[in-house]
Amino acid sequence: QVQLVESGGGLVQPGGSLRLSCAASGSSSSFYSTGWSRQAPGKQRALVATVTSGGSTNYLDSVKGRFTISRDNAKNTVYLQMNSLKPEDTAVYYCYLRTTQFGPTYWGQGTQVNVSS
Repeated sequence: QVQLVESGGGLVQPGGSLRLSCAASGSSSSFYSTGWSRQAPGKQRALVATVTSGGSTNYLDSVKGRFTISRDNAKNTVYLQMNSLKPEDTAVYYCYLRTTQFGPTYWGQGTQVNVSS
């Protein structure tokens, strides 16, 4: 059973930084794609950043240049470095993992990020 555990959320002032972590257990270090999505109150969940096994990354337009996704295969952990945070980045952030192209998508429980002065 694959389990994803996120950490690193919290309260930060506008312009600040946070790094989210998502550790996977119950799966090998190989994967098809992994990444982060977020859901703000009253809004649909949006895909924020993804990385494939080949190293290709993709970002939501509004976070390009501010957020960076990375993965440590040895630790089976994916990170989201978030810089220059804005109030509109406030949301619950969820990590996901897909081990094969047509396999199931596993989700973490979410971590809250609040950007406020």
